[in-house]
Amino acid sequence: MAKQEKEFFDPKDVEWVAVEGYPSGIYKKTLSVGSEGNIYTNIVKWEAGVETYETLAHDTWEEVFVLEGELIDKKKKLTCSKGMYACRPPGMEHGPYKSPKGCLLLEIRYKM
Repeated sequence: MAKQEKEFFDPKDVEWVAVEGYPSGIYKKTLSVGSEGNIYTNIVKWEAGVETYETLAHDTWEEVFVLEGELIDKKKKLTCSKGMYACRPPGMEHGPYKSPKGCLLLEIRYKM
């Protein structure tokens, strides 16, 4: 599972792009990608007021760390705030979510 070699750089220089398949107002900056596209690290931004309505499940492992703000898991009625962390195996259902105030997440996805 090879990954790009990158020395320290400022993520501010990476452009925000809309996350495909998600509602308007959810953006990502891809910081690193595996050589086979099987692992990547993103910063994900939810603008204030964004909400999803579907339960999600991915074919990858997913680790998420809340850097700023809060993300509310509507099904579990759980507010995920700064400093909270999740590690989900492939196929684990999660969401739907809302972020009334917006949030910033560190997301790492990979296949093993």
